[in-house]
Amino acid sequence: MSEDGIIEVRNLSKTYQMGKVSVLALRHVDLHVERSEFLTIVGPSGSGKSTLFHIIGGLTPPTAGEVRVAGHDLSALTEADRTDLRRCTVGFVFQRFNLLPNLTAGDNIAVARYIAGMPRKPDPQFDEMLQFLGIAQRLDHKPNALSGGEQQRVAIARALVNRPAILLADEPTGNLDTENSKIVLELLKNLNEQYGQTTLMITHNPEAASYGHRTVHMRDGKIMEAT
Repeated sequence: MSEDGIIEVRNLSKTYQMGKVSVLALRHVDLHVERSEFLTIVGPSGSGKSTLFHIIGGLTPPTAGEVRVAGHDLSALTEADRTDLRRCTVGFVFQRFNLLPNLTAGDNIAVARYIAGMPRKPDPQFDEMLQFLGIAQRLDHKPNALSGGEQQRVAIARALVNRPAILLADEPTGNLDTENSKIVLELLKNLNEQYGQTTLMITHNPEAASYGHRTVHMRDGKIMEAT
């Protein structure tokens, strides 16, 4: 890994066993991501995007190959160590907002803070980020009182509460209309620019992909090209 590299994937393969049938989801994938880079990954359904995402995030083990995240070889970590890495180093944003419906937006974020082992004392830097995300005045509202765009911004705040080095976003605008999609994409871009947030975003939308510094195209479990 280079001095500025934060993710290194080498000769990565993943096979799923579906009964008696073996499905090869990833085929000898190599990928290098620089610190503070905004990388977008595009490709059709079944191209291996989400599998790559889950392996980099330590959610799914590879069948073969090497994955290093923030200097850690994932294959050398115990399950507890991988959990700690996710808690401290990687934030996740998904297409579904996954907010707890009975809690306010603020409490949804507070739960993530608790899980991350962070103190409950005021955090001026995170309060500034809430202002930046435009939800500081909406924290007392439950998810059903928020728009889809606001719910996704709460989900982003929750993912960033532990100030992770890496943000993994899987189709973060998939459930949003055009206007809210643009707001969320601009926020991700600005987070990357202002806070140096390394971001990997999966999308099927070429317009969304254009927000990244670089785009990786996948098909049939392989990286076909980078632009």
